[in-house]
Amino acid sequence: MIDLRVERWRAWAPGLDDAPAWAAWAAGGDAAVEDGQQPTCDVVPPMQRRRLSRLARIVVHAAWPLCGDDEQLPFVFASRHGETTRTFAMLADVGRDQPLSPTQFGLSVHNAIAGQWSILRGQRGESIAIAGEGDTFEHAIVEAAGLLAEGAPAALVVMAEERPPAAYDGWIDDVPFSHAVALRVAPADRGGEGSRWRLSLHADTHDTTTAHEPHALRFVRALHDGRAFDHRWMTRRWAWRPLA
Repeated sequence: MIDLRVERWRAWAPGLDDAPAWAAWAAGGDAAVEDGQQPTCDVVPPMQRRRLSRLARIVVHAAWPLCGDDEQLPFVFASRHGETTRTFAMLADVGRDQPLSPTQFGLSVHNAIAGQWSILRGQRGESIAIAGEGDTFEHAIVEAAGLLAEGAPAALVVMAEERPPAAYDGWIDDVPFSHAVALRVAPADRGGEGSRWRLSLHADTHDTTTAHEPHALRFVRALHDGRAFDHRWMTRRWAWRPLA
């Protein structure tokens, strides 16, 4: 069982880039439509910005305002599929007998975005990159809770996915549109702004192998309506409950 406080949060998806837009979406508004757009990331200098993939831009854009300029916070980056677009482009080069770019390869590994965040923000503390199944979001929360238990005053958690190339249709079916959800979490027993939540894990009697909506996005809905809900994946049932 994990108790934590979501001090602040920010999310991004095509056409959903501010609090009113997300509130309308959470209330049942239109879903985002994948159109290839990406954040401008003007907070990053141009020479560094050009090295950021679309997924990296989405992550940096969502997380940047949640960390103070001189603040050192642990960082948890979570993505089930990671840099699929960049990896697919390299595989296409291999198929055309083209040489691989060492830079592109280095930026395609799963912890590359966490490393870029550390460089851009001057972060010298812990950074973690994880990939799991449909409940990768909850596993990221568990990682953050471990950091808080070790004494971190707060931690950043970013769950992000990019809509994969069309070649993956039929294989990757859990990314309806590119998105990122960034949370600044802290111990629940520490006073402050935000909402308090309890996360617990239970064994499920039936195998649920698909999710109707990415778990991180379902949590965004809960941040608006404050309701308890469950996330099921395979034989795991993650129970989210608001705390008074």
